[in-house]
Amino acid sequence: MNRQSEYQRTLDSLQFTPEQKSDIARRALQAAQGQQSHTRRPIRRTALIAAAAVLVLAVGTAGATGILKSAGEAFAPIFGASAAQTEIIDKIGYPVGASATDNGVTITADAVMGDQYNAAIVFTITRDDGTALLPAGTEDDMLLIRGSGADLNILGGSHGGSWFVDEDPTDDTLQMVQTISSDVPLNDCTATAEFDNIYRWDEASGESVPVIEGHWKFRFDVRYEDASVTLGGGEVFTQDGMTFTVDSISLSPVAVKVDYTVDSEIPQSNTPSGQLSDEDAREQARYFENVEILLTKTDGTVIDLSNAGGSISPEDGVTVCSKGTVFSEILPLEDLESLSVGGIVYPIQAS
Repeated sequence: MNRQSEYQRTLDSLQFTPEQKSDIARRALQAAQGQQSHTRRPIRRTALIAAAAVLVLAVGTAGATGILKSAGEAFAPIFGASAAQTEIIDKIGYPVGASATDNGVTITADAVMGDQYNAAIVFTITRDDGTALLPAGTEDDMLLIRGSGADLNILGGSHGGSWFVDEDPTDDTLQMVQTISSDVPLNDCTATAEFDNIYRWDEASGESVPVIEGHWKFRFDVRYEDASVTLGGGEVFTQDGMTFTVDSISLSPVAVKVDYTVDSEIPQSNTPSGQLSDEDAREQARYFENVEILLTKTDGTVIDLSNAGGSISPEDGVTVCSKGTVFSEILPLEDLESLSVGGIVYPIQAS
């Protein structure tokens, strides 16, 4: 795993509001890109936070919780609770129940689900004495947690994000969801989860304020049923004066991953600072962001996935790209009509 991939995966565990992301990302992007590899460019759709915000974690006491949630109990309130969605979650999800406790607070990995290249993990944060977990007035979209989150220890590039869900701000629990997308298979591995303090973003001071202090570290198995289908491979489209070849498409009710190759090597200016110049950013958009990916449901709804994260790898006169993302809800394949990449339409047939 290269340093940039590790750095980006670590930063994925931090949660900010869209406004905060807009303010912070501009400054932090320069710091992050200064360490970016010239042979591999991970592309993220979430904000980058300065490396100084990532702290070294201590090891907590790991164990198993007394009550093991089913995958449906863990995921349905977040990714959809319809009969069709719950059926899929129960089929492909995997209950975990591993946890660590520090300073009277327990963090538990409740369940994991995904496909060959994508995973979603639900964590529950609980105050052990039953009192309110967060100070009164704290909103879940103002929270962030430092640490690497779940590190799947895979030898490849990865990206993702995380967010909090607090159904009752007055109770003793809080949920956090982490999503991970990779350019190599990640199912059936062992994850190490690390967290360090929970913070509230203070808009007045422009700083993060700790609301729960502690260090948590534990390991758990990542296993689930891969329900993905493969679409196409070898189709060609042209745009921006270049030829794109779709190498493979993996689609599941949880996520999508599109691999393609561009017939030219993305130019790099190699600025002295190592930062991404404006010209490099424009070139990157031609190879990556400008590639349109649209998912059409049977009811006519179109979901634009063009902003999915991924990676760019220039090599031997071509550029190999991978774009992928975990959906915000379970999408049964029978509810999906087609997926289009660069204008090429792939019909979807549920197995």
